[in-house]
Amino acid sequence: MKPLKLKALTLASLLTVASFASASEIKIALDSKPDLATSGSYNWAHAFGEALKKNGMDVRELPRGSVGNEAEKFDQVSTGLLEVSLSDVRSIAQVDPFIYGVRLPYIFDNIAHMDRTLAAGKVFERINKNLAKQDVLLLSLAPLGPSSGVITTKQAVRSPADMSSLRMRALDDAQISMYKAWGSAGTIVPWGEVPAGLQTGIIDGYLNSPLIPITFGQTDFVKNFSDARVIWPLRAVLVSKYWYDDLSKDDRAAVDAAVKTADAATRTWLEGISVSGLKSLEEHGVTVQRLTDEERAVFRTMSKPVYDSGLMPSADVKIWSDLSDSNR
Repeated sequence: MKPLKLKALTLASLLTVASFASASEIKIALDSKPDLATSGSYNWAHAFGEALKKNGMDVRELPRGSVGNEAEKFDQVSTGLLEVSLSDVRSIAQVDPFIYGVRLPYIFDNIAHMDRTLAAGKVFERINKNLAKQDVLLLSLAPLGPSSGVITTKQAVRSPADMSSLRMRALDDAQISMYKAWGSAGTIVPWGEVPAGLQTGIIDGYLNSPLIPITFGQTDFVKNFSDARVIWPLRAVLVSKYWYDDLSKDDRAAVDAAVKTADAATRTWLEGISVSGLKSLEEHGVTVQRLTDEERAVFRTMSKPVYDSGLMPSADVKIWSDLSDSNR
């Protein structure tokens, strides 16, 4: 095995990972509760791990947050302390902003369209050329759940005009630009602070999959979901290049096959949950606004300024737009 590089890891993170360590163990850092009913990323992780176990590999799932925050997880993967992590797409963007193409509003009609676009553009190959410099590889993009809609505590939303008085939680400056284009306001809030922000009125809502309020126990104060289908929420499956390169030929083939198994399992799950997820929200007391295609078209049209917001170079935006259009 190659020697580990030293990076700025906290002592607590090092000790936590070490406590999970085993010479041949494959550790998978989860990003959500281990719930097959509500978490697309856990469906991916579970199917991946089970496929590896069938090939005689030792797999351990590490609970969400147990090995540090997103930056710490990335460093642990980079140094080989952690084999697999379900991570924020933004972790990749810090190395290669080209990945932000998957976050452009309405860039993909559905996950099958996304898969065709990524394959045609050889996006994984492109991203991994840069990630490899950090000793990290991207194996997959796992859908968290159905396409993102507008989640609010009070105001029901059927058009951008309904959001004029709302302050929305944003992931980054690009989402702030999108909210601004819609006529509302956004502020960047870490995910861990979102529940308190919603309950105190610091923020009025956020953009995410319909399953998220259920998964994170927010349905006591989240009361509206608008099925605007803006962005597909994704988690990046990152692995240690040290670990991957050190695998035997047979074990690497088993890992590659397990990725395909996990991708297929997650997409099968997504087909069913895309319908039942909205019904589940209603069962939890959340009002669902099922928008018409015409109503979504208004959001789509008003989202176009985000493509010129500086999220990525204009040449890259054109690449993504052309790939998307040619693979519909």
